Amino acid sequence: MARWVLVVDRHGHPLVPCHPARARKLLSSGRARTCHLAPLVIRLVEREAKDSEVPGVELGLDPGSEKTGISVYQSTPAGRVGLCSFEIEHLGQHIREKMGQRAGYHRRRRTVNLRYGKPRFDDRTKSKGWLAPSLGHRVDHTMSMVTRLRRWAPVVAVCQELVRFDTQQMEHPEGSGVDDEQGTLAGFEVREHLLCKWERVRAYCGAEGLPLDLDHIVPGSKGGTNRVSNLALARVPCNREKDDQELTGWLARRFGEGDTPGLVSYPATVTLTKVTGRGSYTRTRPDAYGFPRLYLPCTKGHHGFSTRDHVRAVVPGDKKPGVYVGRAAVRSSGSFNIKTKGATVQGISHRHCTLLQRGDGWGYGHREEVRASGPGGPSGAIPPRARVVGFSPHTRSR
Repeated sequence: MARWVLVVDRHGHPLVPCHPARARKLLSSGRARTCHLAPLVIRLVEREAKDSEVPGVELGLDPGSEKTGISVYQSTPAGRVGLCSFEIEHLGQHIREKMGQRAGYHRRRRTVNLRYGKPRFDDRTKSKGWLAPSLGHRVDHTMSMVTRLRRWAPVVAVCQELVRFDTQQMEHPEGSGVDDEQGTLAGFEVREHLLCKWERVRAYCGAEGLPLDLDHIVPGSKGGTNRVSNLALARVPCNREKDDQELTGWLARRFGEGDTPGLVSYPATVTLTKVTGRGSYTRTRPDAYGFPRLYLPCTKGHHGFSTRDHVRAVVPGDKKPGVYVGRAAVRSSGSFNIKTKGATVQGISHRHCTLLQRGDGWGYGHREEVRASGPGGPSGAIPPRARVVGFSPHTRSR
């Protein structure tokens, strides 16, 4: 399924996303304008939200330590239909390294008896609810992206996958062996989570009130793991019949082609997002010992452009002729560097550049959704009948 395009009305109010083919027709006919380039958002010239029927969409969040998945989808009687997906890459390790580097600079300046202030560790206090920067930035970046999507899509609900853990090690740190590995909740929380996730309905046949059995969506013989996302509720006969077959082929043989119950569609591509920032407050560049070696200008914009703006440069002549589209790194001299998809082109004059989109502090990219062999979805297939608050079956970012 193609990645749908976000739509706003003439006043900037969000409307229901549309198919890329319809977006191309609206843009070519002059009925819409490009509002935001990445991710693509179009603005209708004549339509208003009050004159339109806007059923609304939902957001699904799948938080992780390194990446967070965000999915925009619609809930239908057949299941959840994915419209577009985003993957946020977190910078926890990068922040940790930078803070350690800064602490090293401060420590050295104190130990070599330079003109540097005394440590003020005792004077600093942490506010209530304080989080370490390497951890708090996950919340800030996710909330920033959710706020942006709410401006471009009619979001009526936000669902998040909640992850729980066993506190056995916290209560009994001296434990070891099998008791320490399993604990008192071994197997219980997993089954309780799956019962809530699948609404106590068997995933493959929709039966209720029958004995519970756990099935691996992707069989272990084909690379499947014991993660909760790879487990589903099934009747004992269904589990034995499926055995180590791929879910897509087994469902097609059992229910017939095109009649698989509860399957949802999902975007074929995922928009990759990463926070790049809007510059820094520092006005110097330090050397290997922490001393300033280069002073930066106070103004960030030059000749109407700023670093990380998305530009299009049409360069004539004999040296570097061509059309270059990418992020710009500006200089006061007017000679810019443009980072394209393939390489970085240096020495492009500002006179050849046209602004496409102002830098918004985010970097964007795209990748194909991860698929296994066969016509299924991620990891071989998308589990049917997923009806749990906070779980989006077509969001697979981790």
